[in-house]
Amino acid sequence: MGEIATKSRIYLDHAATTPAKPAAIAALAEAAATIGNPASVHSGGRAANGIIERARDAIAAWAGCRADAVVFTSGGSEALALALNTPWRVLAGATEHSAVLAARPDATLIPVDRDGLIDLAALAEALKAGPALVAVQHANNETGVIQPISDIAAVVAAAGGRLLVDAVQSAGKLPLPAANYVAVSAHKLGGTPGTGALIARDPDTLVAVQRGGGQERGLRGGTPNLPGIAAFGAAIAETVDWDPIAALRDRLEARLGTTVHGSGAPRLPNISSLALPGVAAGTQVMTLDLAGFMVSAGAACSSGKVATSHVLTAMGLDAAAGEAIRVSLGPATTAAEIDAFADAWLAMATRLKRRAA
Repeated sequence: MGEIATKSRIYLDHAATTPAKPAAIAALAEAAATIGNPASVHSGGRAANGIIERARDAIAAWAGCRADAVVFTSGGSEALALALNTPWRVLAGATEHSAVLAARPDATLIPVDRDGLIDLAALAEALKAGPALVAVQHANNETGVIQPISDIAAVVAAAGGRLLVDAVQSAGKLPLPAANYVAVSAHKLGGTPGTGALIARDPDTLVAVQRGGGQERGLRGGTPNLPGIAAFGAAIAETVDWDPIAALRDRLEARLGTTVHGSGAPRLPNISSLALPGVAAGTQVMTLDLAGFMVSAGAACSSGKVATSHVLTAMGLDAAAGEAIRVSLGPATTAAEIDAFADAWLAMATRLKRRAA
């Protein structure tokens, strides 16, 4: 597991953040040693700006877009906020990340089914009121459920709307989808925290949220995170074979024999939302942490709080929405670690169920 885990600590929370790739760390160190503000016109500034533009070109090639479509941000949340800063009305899936729901609390929520897939008929009905910006996750951060983006895009386009896809979890695991706007975050795919991007098919439709010195063509003021951007560009150059990880996920779920939320839909290869009826998610997370396993109760964006999952609630779960943990694997996860976790989870389930009886 690299530097983040010792023999007694096993990291299974890669959906929250995953270790930076060696190439990303090397690029970060080189950029951090570069002297010069990218906005300066002297040789040092030009060198720093060159690092940013090379990273932009690399990310554009990876995303299949023009370089000027890539707007660097501090992460996925800011990228989403930039796209959502629009006078258009907003429609959002009921299981969207809190970054979308908080940025646009006025959004009309589109229901999902028991597996978390968006109701296309309800979306089409909502769009009858006129064009809207539709915000949909490519893959959910708690369950890994993959939305049918091409079908959603067709419904949105037919109504004259625009589509914003949150690809923070799916980037690096699935091809980026075709959409008006796509949000990505570096630290989910082997870069470092504090860097992301909004890929905008038409950047002229964007309205800046963070204003300042005119950086990012006036769309994101502030001195750019040069080391983080360099690391981002290096991280996407290294691809990962996720098939072995999917096999480990399946192995884990088969051993546990418990309900896996969203298992009736296509899912990312590395995320499992596991049920343990009658036992609060926070209790499970703390018990497993004491046993040496790092997992989460859902999204890792709530300042350490454990609350009932709005994602699972939207999927029709009641008490079970507060009784699920998320286990998320990474490229370096091993079969031995999965087996050790399964042993610990089964022992915990037996003990806590007996205590709750």
